[in-house]
Amino acid sequence: QVQLVESGGGLVQAGGSLRLSCAASGLTFSMYDMGWFRQAPGKERDFVAAIRWSGSSTYYADSVKGRFTISRDNAKNTVYLQMNNMKPEDTAVYYCAAVLRSGSTPVVAGEYKYWGQGTQVTSSS
Repeated sequence: QVQLVESGGGLVQAGGSLRLSCAASGLTFSMYDMGWFRQAPGKERDFVAAIRWSGSSTYYADSVKGRFTISRDNAKNTVYLQMNNMKPEDTAVYYCAAVLRSGSTPVVAGEYKYWGQGTQVTSSS
């Protein structure tokens, strides 16, 4: 049974930082590209960042580029999202997701197979 468990969410003032973690189990972690998505109330789930199975390539939404960093530790079956200089518009539920590695760029939510339960992130102004 595959499980993705996010942690590290919370309340932070604008300009502050948070680090999200996502621990994976029940799958061969190094065979999966990993992504972070977010969903604000009343809005669709949006792509935030993704990382290849090897960590060799990363991808970011324009809205977070230069502020957020995705990384992974395959020995710990964990993917991270470091969020710096946070803004009120970063407020959302953040989800991690896994997709079996392939040649396609892993930025589309519909291509991901496994999802975590989400963690709330609130950035106050």
